Amino acid sequence: MKYMNHSEPYSDDYLKGILTSVKTIAMVGASPDKTKFSYGVLRVLNETGYDMIPVNPRSDITEIRGLKVYPNLKSIDRPVDMVEVFRKPEDLYEIAKEAIEINAKVLWGQIGVINDEAARLAEDAGLKVVMNRCPKIELFRPFWKPRLDLKI
Repeated sequence: MKYMNHSEPYSDDYLKGILTSVKTIAMVGASPDKTKFSYGVLRVLNETGYDMIPVNPRSDITEIRGLKVYPNLKSIDRPVDMVEVFRKPEDLYEIAKEAIEINAKVLWGQIGVINDEAARLAEDAGLKVVMNRCPKIELFRPFWKPRLDLKI
């Protein structure tokens, strides 16, 4: 199998294809702390119309922005299109295994989250992989057509 070279820039078509096809995004490493980058990304993706599912194993965090928090991917009670990861690069391999188990279609590692073994594992299972990128930033690139019908 030919693997993507994730150190090369992704094509606009590849990123656009992912961002226009996914509806449900599980965010591993979601935080209720408004100063954290993950909180802002969760907010923007949710307001853009994605069905966001925060994932955080801390039992004291049950809700973020009114969204139910799940302790792990396997506990989510509906299909997940994309798993977005705000964790250390070394955590990505185990998260990739869970993403495969729940039949996600995309594994997306946030800026700084790069793990080539995890990418190969996910690609072998048929998932699309993006690493070291932020979907919130990608939404504002020129190829993206804003959804002006959404209320802010």
